[in-house]
Amino acid sequence: MLASLIKGTGERSVRMGDAVRPLTPAWVVVLASLALSLIGLYAIDIAERGAGADGLARETLKQAVFLAVGLVAAGVIALPHYRLIGFVATPLMVLCVAMLVFLLVPFVPESLVTPRNGTRGWINLGVADFQPAEVTKIAYVLVVARYLRFRREHRRFGGLVVPGLITMAPVALITVQPDLGTASLFVPALFAILVAAGARLRHLTIIVACAALAAPASWPLLRPHQKQRFIAMYHLMTGDESTADDINFQSLTAQTLVGAGEAGGMNDRHARALVRFNRLPEAHNDMVFAVIVTRFGALGGFGVIGLYLVWIAGALGTAAACREPFGRLVVVGLAAFIAAQMIINIGMTVGIVPIIGVTLPFVSYGGSSLLTVWLMTGLVLNVGMHRSRPPYRPSFEYAND
Repeated sequence: MLASLIKGTGERSVRMGDAVRPLTPAWVVVLASLALSLIGLYAIDIAERGAGADGLARETLKQAVFLAVGLVAAGVIALPHYRLIGFVATPLMVLCVAMLVFLLVPFVPESLVTPRNGTRGWINLGVADFQPAEVTKIAYVLVVARYLRFRREHRRFGGLVVPGLITMAPVALITVQPDLGTASLFVPALFAILVAAGARLRHLTIIVACAALAAPASWPLLRPHQKQRFIAMYHLMTGDESTADDINFQSLTAQTLVGAGEAGGMNDRHARALVRFNRLPEAHNDMVFAVIVTRFGALGGFGVIGLYLVWIAGALGTAAACREPFGRLVVVGLAAFIAAQMIINIGMTVGIVPIIGVTLPFVSYGGSSLLTVWLMTGLVLNVGMHRSRPPYRPSFEYAND
């Protein structure tokens, strides 16, 4: 009896050991996330604290607290098997959509929903402001991945309707806030998930072409400040400097600071002084990449881009190693969000993309943003650490057509 008990305990230990992979590409994602977050703390301090000032800037300290919360959240979400997290995907999405609707209710007091630059995107929780659109990214990826995990309909053109409708709800609500930048990130994530799920590229190409042809028709629907951003981009492209002190002040100032960094950057004191006296708007937030290049030069900027490429490569390696469709699609969707957000933000900074209010993941100031990207990192680690369990029925992964 004792021998059988020992044997059973040993078998359970082996099974538990087989269920978790300690060595996984997801750890590369964690390390890249930590490096980017620490760079972000330093860049925020440069943007908010002038040369010669003592101590750390208040925003730096708050961001450090947000980082600690994000690390704990990532550890917590990495513990349960990702299949269990899939069961809460739909309730979480419903909750996120409800919060997005709540933000738009006109009679909600401004003490609870305070508009920023005309955008109703944050709920005041007292200790901090919460941006539901950020967490909606995760809920959206979980819902779409769970919907597609055992289906083949999306391989037909008509089968793309349901994923499109799922995408339309958060995109429409976030656009109305209005937050065009965050809303623009959902479509690249959807396309990445569909490609990973086996959708036909020719179908997706047709959709992209139709959307591009129909884009001019949306011009009357844009708000005045949104139109100004595209007009500003046109002035930049044509070399018109008449708006340098107006709608293009932020963009041109950011480009000036990027150029000032040259190849190797400048010392801490000079970087702080240059950022401060050029009065770069949103230097700690949307334009934080300009601060990094001012301090560390083009080499530092490429180093930051390299860290994002490491993050994305580690995530895609994790997805490739996952045999379950749900886990694979979740990681691909999260990687697409990070990639799209990084490309748009850096594009805004160097003047090749209109300024549409997109933060730089892990680096820009903001509690909701930092918490969300660390939750994404925790989910990637979750999928990487937990071994796949065979699905109960065939998925797209095993289809031959």
